Parts: sequence; C-alpha cells; structure tokens
Amino acid sequence: VQLQASGGGLVQAGGSLRLSCAASGGTFSRYIMTWFRQAPGKEREFVAGINWSGGSAYSADSVKGRFTISRDNVKNTVYLQMNSLKPEDTAVYYCAANDFSMGRNRYDYHYWGQGTLVTVSS
Repeated sequence: VQLQASGGGLVQAGGSLRLSCAASGGTFSRYIMTWFRQAPGKEREFVAGINWSGGSAYSADSVKGRFTISRDNVKNTVYLQMNSLKPEDTAVYYCAANDFSMGRNRYDYHYWGQGTLVTVSS
C-alpha cells in the first residue's frame, strides 16, 4: 500500500489543523493506521492509531483530549484532527500502516507516508 500525507502547515499556538493520509494500491480496510511524528533531533514517536473498522482508537498521553484519529474506508483515508496545538507539537507527521498489530512501536510498521510538516508558533 502507498500512503500520501498532507495537511501540514504553520499555525499559531491554540489553533487547529487536520492532517489527511490517502492510501492506494491495497485494501485499505485491512490495515491498522497510525500517525507518528518526529521533531528535530528527536526519535520518531507514536501519536495515535485506529483499527481496521475505525471502532477502536488510541493515542499518546501527550495528545489525549486534543488530537483525534479517524478513518473513512470508502475514501481510503485516515485523518488526524489536531486541536489546541502547542509549540511542542511541531514535527514532521507521518502516517503508517500494518496489517497485524495495533502497536505503538514504529518498527511494527512497514508502510509509511512521506511526512507532512506541522509548525506551531508561540
């Protein structure tokens, strides 16, 4: 499956952005979808994940209550709605997929999008 992330940009602290990740070349509903992020000089970290049907979602403590992951299996797209953004949310955001595990470890994911940059100014 090929993944294409979009929707990043520059936003002020407290603002919102919605990221999208469009999938092609596979059966989208087979895949667990996640978002990771990587800030400059830091390791790539898990942000949020959602199961095949969209009925179960989970997120990192750092974004709980602010970020929401969702998916549309008709449009083959997963979304990350980000509200109340903080400067520490600044990072390149990546979508990723696998078909076997709802994990938070980046090494479990074999399919990656190219990343979209989110910059939050204070």
